[in-house]
Amino acid sequence: MRKKVFIIIGILIAIFSNSYAQADFSINGYLKTDNRMLTDDNYFTWNENQLGLKFEGSYSGKYHLYSEVRLRGFGFPETSQTADLQSKNKVYKWDLEFREAYLDLYQFGLQDLDVRIGRQVITWGTADRLNPTGNICPEDLEDVFNFGEQSGVNSVLTTYYLGDFTFSGVYVPAFTPAVLPSGIYASALSAPMEFPVGMTLRKYWDTIILPEQKFTESSQAAFKLGTSLFDYDLSFSYYYGRDDLPLLNKVIITPVDTLGTVDATAEMIYPKMQVIGADFAGSFLDVGIWGEAALTIPEKIILSTDLTALGMGIQESVALDDAPYCKFVFGGDYTFKNGLYFNAQYLHGFIHERGNDNLNDYLTFHFEKKFFNDELKIVPIDGAISVTDWDDYENNYGLVLNPELSFLPYDNIEMILGAFILDGKGSNMFSSLKDNDEVYFKAKVSF
Repeated sequence: MRKKVFIIIGILIAIFSNSYAQADFSINGYLKTDNRMLTDDNYFTWNENQLGLKFEGSYSGKYHLYSEVRLRGFGFPETSQTADLQSKNKVYKWDLEFREAYLDLYQFGLQDLDVRIGRQVITWGTADRLNPTGNICPEDLEDVFNFGEQSGVNSVLTTYYLGDFTFSGVYVPAFTPAVLPSGIYASALSAPMEFPVGMTLRKYWDTIILPEQKFTESSQAAFKLGTSLFDYDLSFSYYYGRDDLPLLNKVIITPVDTLGTVDATAEMIYPKMQVIGADFAGSFLDVGIWGEAALTIPEKIILSTDLTALGMGIQESVALDDAPYCKFVFGGDYTFKNGLYFNAQYLHGFIHERGNDNLNDYLTFHFEKKFFNDELKIVPIDGAISVTDWDDYENNYGLVLNPELSFLPYDNIEMILGAFILDGKGSNMFSSLKDNDEVYFKAKVSF
């Protein structure tokens, strides 16, 4: 495996290098490390080292190539016997990720038509990282604190320019699910399973049902119209595809003893959905402002709970109604004369929330100040607040704070010391993680 990785990287370098004489060509990238530890018990939760390489070349203004690969060592040793010590991948886990690899064709057939083909990250929306209209690429939620990260998809993107209007169309032939959080954060975005009164869960298994690799089942399509009006950028979009987060639609409960102990076997699927979106971005009195809204029209999903082994038959309930629901976000930023930067957003409906009765409210905020010619950056206040019940907000809120200190000792080198501080009450994403406060150290060099 390791030999194949270096062969692949070598081939990429050779391809671009052989074309160097006839094209504008560049190779750049970065090295970074990220280590995190729980404050309560000194337990390490994250151990990552990453090499990213970006290859780019433009040829006579007619076409353009771009590829980004990531070679990453991630996680901790997984050894339980001496035989495991003979496998380097169990002692030190690593993998290679093709994040993007695409070809741009300019003026393809028509003077004002551009086409991009290949693996690409397509981000729609104007909000800061949290984009309810951005549904083409699946969420990469491996790092539960890095919202807004998405995985690339193999797709075709066409863009047609007509005066002040831009028409975009995307076709994705195969469905790709989201990457979910792991380890101690595995349950951060999932609601706890409810059982009849008196039952205690012993074991749980689930099966993920991916859509069939057929045009009618796994393909996705999206369209967008963009323009400018009174110095504001506007766009309207439509997406047809599937939710990239799985939804429970079947449970079989089996008794273990006469005391109410049970095992559960579950099935999860990816519902179809349509999303009608709109967004804007501009400025007002030197304040940058933006907003976007997404009206989601889901398919109806029935949850079937099989209690036959308990003599209670099969019970059905609505897991997801087909009633349309709307997520939206509004935000703004401003840089004060003393260099203090402020950013805030109000969000209704988070990434994992579905249905009108399940959309909660969030406020994100960020302050930062740079010193010594930008060599030192202090972020004293950064984070988010969530409220799940305004009638009893004191017992239904979540809070995450993320203060940071960044130091740039030399050009292209950044060192970061920070923390995640969590709190809350009730049933919400942040309160479920409140015992997992962390400190972290990151370092990155770009070249």
